[in-house]
Amino acid sequence: QVQLVESGGGLVQTGGSLRLSCAVSTSFFDPYEMAWYRQAPGKQREFVARINERGNEVYADSVRGRFTISRDNAKKTVYLRMNSLKPEDTAVYLCNEYGTTLWGQGTQVTVSS
Repeated sequence: QVQLVESGGGLVQTGGSLRLSCAVSTSFFDPYEMAWYRQAPGKQREFVARINERGNEVYADSVRGRFTISRDNAKKTVYLRMNSLKPEDTAVYLCNEYGTTLWGQGTQVTVSS
């Protein structure tokens, strides 16, 4: 059974940076299109970014230019580099095999003002 395990969250000040990782336990990672979502307290889950097997990236308007999604197929890991963090970026960040119901458990990101 495929599992997604996120890590790298934490507490950071406004303007700071974090890098999230999502390790995918699968034998065939290369074809997977992967995505990051986030969910803040009391809000709906929202799309953040995705990357397909060719490395093409798509971003939400709210993070474009600040966040970068990438993948390392050899390590079966997808990353989310987050720069210039804002308090409104505070949320649980979840890894997802895009378009499926496969989710990780999430990692908390808190940005203090």
